[in-house]
Amino acid sequence: MTSVLPDQFWMPFTANRQFKADPRMLESAEGMYYTDRDGHRILDGTAGLWCCNAGHGRREITEAVSRQIARLDFAPTFQMGHSLPFELAERLSEIGPKGLNRVFFTNSGSESVDTALKIALAYQRAIGQATRTRLIGRELAYHGVGFGGISVGGLVNNRRAFGPLLPGVDHLAHTLDIERNAFSKGLPEFGAEKAEELERLIALHGAENIAALIVEPMSGSAGVILPPKGYLQRLREITTKHGILLIFDEVITGFGRVGEAFAAQRWGVTPDILTCAKGLTNGSIPMGAVFVAQTIHDAFMTGPQSAIEFFHGYTYSGHPVACAAALATQEIYVRENLFQKGIELEGYWQKALGSLAGLPGIIDIRTVGLVAGVQLAPDAAGPGKRGYDVFRHCFENGLLVRPSGDTIALSPPLIIEKEHIDTLFERLAEAIRKTA
Repeated sequence: MTSVLPDQFWMPFTANRQFKADPRMLESAEGMYYTDRDGHRILDGTAGLWCCNAGHGRREITEAVSRQIARLDFAPTFQMGHSLPFELAERLSEIGPKGLNRVFFTNSGSESVDTALKIALAYQRAIGQATRTRLIGRELAYHGVGFGGISVGGLVNNRRAFGPLLPGVDHLAHTLDIERNAFSKGLPEFGAEKAEELERLIALHGAENIAALIVEPMSGSAGVILPPKGYLQRLREITTKHGILLIFDEVITGFGRVGEAFAAQRWGVTPDILTCAKGLTNGSIPMGAVFVAQTIHDAFMTGPQSAIEFFHGYTYSGHPVACAAALATQEIYVRENLFQKGIELEGYWQKALGSLAGLPGIIDIRTVGLVAGVQLAPDAAGPGKRGYDVFRHCFENGLLVRPSGDTIALSPPLIIEKEHIDTLFERLAEAIRKTA
């Protein structure tokens, strides 16, 4: 069905005029599938937007939210409290990387990133390192849409329209190296040496002036860029040596996407601060969180007990309904062993991906856990057109994928089974052939 939609809704990250002239409208969802307004079932190859890790329509979450909103719809957490964020923070500290046992709640990944950056800056001041004000991000990184996030982020289109951003920000080079690492299975072999550029930036600016480095363990929005073997470990070594905080943005990788609860655990590197959102509530209610090492938290807990230690927060930090959704979600993850699903199905997933390798126009495939990026050669009409054409053909054939330029990103719900994987790649292969 094609129709023109009202103009009032200004859609995010969307070609609004194009979409409203020929919309793709979803009406319901259950398990691995969406249903569009024409009644067609759409296999979800993206977990919504990297967030519905436990699949759609989970009764446990629905019931938890319904009970909570009837009992306590809202309660402030400024100089007041209710039990749920305390319970949720305790639960999260049990599944997160060891030592990151203090949790600050936000409403989104963007807010989690800006919160993490503020914590890093305030911490350095609290320990007498007030000259440490510089931040380092990385090219092709996506850290949300707050001014802090786009300042440390490295996606040009997210930055170019907004004038001067945060001062004192520098960027490492990205780790995408198709020439040496094309069609790698798991983490690529080459590129760990790119971490050494951090030493160059430290020599340029002085360690005493740098507060934190923020990286995505795996860059999702840039098209699934994986860390080379040893790269994250080397960043950890360098930041520790120079007293620079290491922040992992795990908004996409958190809650089982690459296997284990977090990428930090899958790849054996513990940051000082870790951001998350998306899978925290299975996408059901907006919520984010920032995991912080206890040593960082405790540095704020000085001075008079009556003094506010950190002048930061959100009206909805620790919202009771969001907490209820998150608690129900975490129970599902543990009960169904979903943090291990990406590891258990990784071999089958990689083999199915390999079946695409001979198709026309594919220049790289990147995959780990239950995530993948299939990079296509750009169309002569311009970058992004081929990726969009594949995305649209997939949708019309009952499959939802996510185009990131000319890379097709895949991140299905972790409840996926082998028959879903087979269907997903059959439909994707057809779309790639027909749009070649």
